[in-house]
Amino acid sequence: MGNELMDVRCERHVKIANDVVGKIAAIAALEVDGVSAMGNNITTEIMGKVGMKNLMKNVKVDIIGGRVNLVIAVTVDYGVNIPGISGQVQTRVKQAIENMTGLEVGDVNVRIAGINLVKEN
Repeated sequence: MGNELMDVRCERHVKIANDVVGKIAAIAALEVDGVSAMGNNITTEIMGKVGMKNLMKNVKVDIIGGRVNLVIAVTVDYGVNIPGISGQVQTRVKQAIENMTGLEVGDVNVRIAGINLVKEN
């Protein structure tokens, strides 16, 4: 046995909690213009004050075999095109989760929980 090289392969196993995926989804959804809040009460301004725990009440995450399926509830601004905003939320959430976690995203179902009637100056 001389100076032989051994091929050693290390497999990494990373477990990502459903809550982490849900937080990524919620933050990504709030970045879409026309989405004013998660569910019907959590805006980006008050998110830090009430904490991420309340934010998670509006996101349901199922991870089965490395594939993520979500239901996300949002409030949209009055006058926006709801199908258009929903599509943007789906795309943004899917991209954020796949880029940050490496998990495959299957379904991103958007539920419109309310409409924001107040115009911000």
